[in-house]
Amino acid sequence: METKYLPFEGEVEKIDGQISELIEYGKQKGISYSSEIDKLITKRRGILKNIYSNLFAWDTVQVARHPQRPILEDYINLMVHDFEEMHGDRLYGDDRALIGGLGRIGREKVMIVGHNKGRAKDLEKMAGENMEEKMRYIAGCPNPEGFRKANRLMRYAEKFGIPIVTLIDTPGAYPGIGAEERGQASAIAENLRYMARARVPIVSVVIGEGGSGGALGIGVANYFGALEYSYYSVISPEGCAAILWRNGNEKEEAAETLKLTARGGYELGAIDEVIREPLGGAHRNLRETIIEVKRYILQAIGKLKNMKGEKLVEHRHKMINRRASGTRD
Repeated sequence: METKYLPFEGEVEKIDGQISELIEYGKQKGISYSSEIDKLITKRRGILKNIYSNLFAWDTVQVARHPQRPILEDYINLMVHDFEEMHGDRLYGDDRALIGGLGRIGREKVMIVGHNKGRAKDLEKMAGENMEEKMRYIAGCPNPEGFRKANRLMRYAEKFGIPIVTLIDTPGAYPGIGAEERGQASAIAENLRYMARARVPIVSVVIGEGGSGGALGIGVANYFGALEYSYYSVISPEGCAAILWRNGNEKEEAAETLKLTARGGYELGAIDEVIREPLGGAHRNLRETIIEVKRYILQAIGKLKNMKGEKLVEHRHKMINRRASGTRD
């Protein structure tokens, strides 16, 4: 797959072009340019390390939104065994922007709930839908029936003592009139109330975007991690800029002000652990990224396995209060 470069990756794109030219020229002439290629690869690693060690907040948002970044489908395919999707909220419909089901991570049976962003190619599979529905699904913005479905699946998990794992990747809950008419705010609020009291382990990971109530609606957890180049924020940078400056073009300043990066969230105490990404971001090595997320999830579940009932709830409340106050112990 051809790599899509971000605006600040011009030097990397140039070197990748040189490497490709040497490989192609070597094939044509029957000559090995391995030493020249090795030097370029070493130079490329140094440049990537320098770039990704000095990202601005808006740069991080762009990495989190990269079209080749691993999405929920990738995590299910590479991390979850025997996944069985469960559909519908039993009230209105089945929201594809937020999906869930039973499966196994390692030896642990879990209920997976996550934002289903999809990719541009998935539009072709939705011939019968209108464009608004297609774009909402591709963006991973749930309607209230998505949150109600998540609530139903989590209650099912609690009934059978199954840990809950949520994977967060959304710019926010869908803000359409229909969503508000069907109770968007109350659906999110009910999830917050329920997850605070659930008597099974809950582990949440921000794998890309973690925006507003759309993220929080499945993000009340005993342990809350975030990938290194993800972001977690009360509002998207564009939304913040539109409110504060009446101009969405101020998104870069808004991103810096919000301190929305995973590192910023960790420093504020809102995130328990920053999960390392491969050099140059998750989109450059999907498997390595997913292995790191799997490690975090299994370690978190392992810490919670011996806690039962009220002990789990007490632990979750302690962690929620710690994140809210920004303290660590």
